[in-house]
Amino acid sequence: MIAAYTIIALVALQRLAELPYSTRNTARLRAKGAIEIGRGHYPLFILLHAGWLIAIVLALPPHPVILWPLLGAYLLLEILRLWVLVTLGPYWTTRIITLPGAPLIRTGPYRYLRHPNYWIVAGEIALLPLVFGEINVAVLFSVLNLALLLWRIRIENSALAPRAAQ
Repeated sequence: MIAAYTIIALVALQRLAELPYSTRNTARLRAKGAIEIGRGHYPLFILLHAGWLIAIVLALPPHPVILWPLLGAYLLLEILRLWVLVTLGPYWTTRIITLPGAPLIRTGPYRYLRHPNYWIVAGEIALLPLVFGEINVAVLFSVLNLALLLWRIRIENSALAPRAAQ
């Protein structure tokens, strides 16, 4: 039980540690004239991610079995997530912030895939509950995440379209 709680706590701490980095990047980008698009859906992502972690904890059986290969796959996603953060550098935020005139990032994982971070997050949301055998949590939150991501990607693509033509 302690191992399961430790894993979940580490994921929560990682998410919380990213917020100050995102906030700093957002402030710096806004100081350069960047604008936020789609602010209305942002609180739903906060609720989704918080609810996901809470649901995982609530669904834990008294003696959870940890499926180590799935945890290994989750850790691989964390390496890919770090690759996204490093690639975007000062442009990485948890919000949709666009700086008119700035070129789009086309290196790192963005060479191979549009919105790699969203693919990674989709994998995380599915995999972490499965590490503990929580299929219902994985399915429910994957569906909710997909709905939000489809909304967000439409907004983000629209916001980035003028910069994509550069």
